[in-house]
Amino acid sequence: MIQLDLQHAHLKEDVKAYQEQVNQIDESLRMKTCKGNDFIGWMTWANDYDKEEFARIKTCAQKIQNDSDVFVVCGIGGSYLGARAAIEMINGLYAQKKPEIIFMGNTFSSSYIAQVMDYIKDKEVSVNVISKSGTTTETSIAFRILKQFMEGKYGEDAKHRIYATTDKARGTLKALADKEGYETFVIPDDIGGRFSVITPVGLLPIAVAGINIDDIMKGLHDGMGEYGDADLDKNPAYRYAVARRILQNEGYDVELFVNYEMQMQMIAEWWKQLFGESEGKDGKGILPDSVCNSTDLHSLGQFVQDGKKILFETNLYVEKPMIDLTFPSDDENLDNMNYLAGKSIDWVNKMAAKGTLQAHEETGGVPNIIITMPDMSAYSFGNMCMFYFKAIAMTTLMNDSNPFNQPGVEVYKKNMFKLLGKE
Repeated sequence: MIQLDLQHAHLKEDVKAYQEQVNQIDESLRMKTCKGNDFIGWMTWANDYDKEEFARIKTCAQKIQNDSDVFVVCGIGGSYLGARAAIEMINGLYAQKKPEIIFMGNTFSSSYIAQVMDYIKDKEVSVNVISKSGTTTETSIAFRILKQFMEGKYGEDAKHRIYATTDKARGTLKALADKEGYETFVIPDDIGGRFSVITPVGLLPIAVAGINIDDIMKGLHDGMGEYGDADLDKNPAYRYAVARRILQNEGYDVELFVNYEMQMQMIAEWWKQLFGESEGKDGKGILPDSVCNSTDLHSLGQFVQDGKKILFETNLYVEKPMIDLTFPSDDENLDNMNYLAGKSIDWVNKMAAKGTLQAHEETGGVPNIIITMPDMSAYSFGNMCMFYFKAIAMTTLMNDSNPFNQPGVEVYKKNMFKLLGKE
């Protein structure tokens, strides 16, 4: 279970004072009467997911591993952020596993697309295209290029190397997949994109990366119970949600997500979409930002310490690293570093985190929330998903906003389509 520490948050209100409001919102979530209630399938997904499809994901993942050097995942937003976050967190940044996972369809950058196509041209390739409608422009541009490449390289066999994750019955991509004979997986109607990493959207790429998706679902399932009680004394996800609202009421409009593991930088990117797209509406919400320390202490650390007091920090600590090292001794000690000889590098990292917390909180006057997870395993990833899902649902509904839509995203698309000449 994820642990929450609010001792360093300097809250001017008691979290328990919001218990009645939390009770009402929790009931509206469970009874499916809240705003956006058509998109809360994630709440019971760990029980309700399609077991046959889940088994088929494992089978396809094994096939892809056997016949591919590269697996290209073509999607944007929730259609790639969750999978990439999970793969990097669990496997690390330099995992020696086949196939290599590459992400496309998440940018209009011609340079990026061209370099990927050049990189994969002489490799064995499989593709997973992910889109609910099939009309997402970034993804559609990349997939047309990928589709023609695959057909030129493999001919008729290309259809056995392309996998489509899309709507179960309708849409451009579904129609194309049926026509071409692609293996298809379903994006559930009641789970929005930024919550979809626990569905085939995320599970197929994660399984191809050699990660045990049963462990992810077990962590998600256990999280249903651990973060399912409306009692604020028992539910750290809801306490975190309330603390965020209290801090914004105090004038803190930016939340800085802080972690100390390089392989969790994409977790921060996934978190930023989940939180920013969920609560950034109706002229409300907290701006989500992120740093990876101690690296970013040498860039943004100065602002956090001495800059304008507009932000609070939410630290995600990991108790056990994926791998640890012991710092070596040196007979000459020319770098004067022997004082660390024999010490764990992870211990050094944790002391850096402790010293930073003290500096930012006590000297800098910055409120700090601490979230601690036990490790970076597949189980912990699934458990963490439920923690953040429940937290953002509660905190956004406390603002009387719909956590599950994203109307503002459509504005840039309309302008772009007009400029592109799309009818």
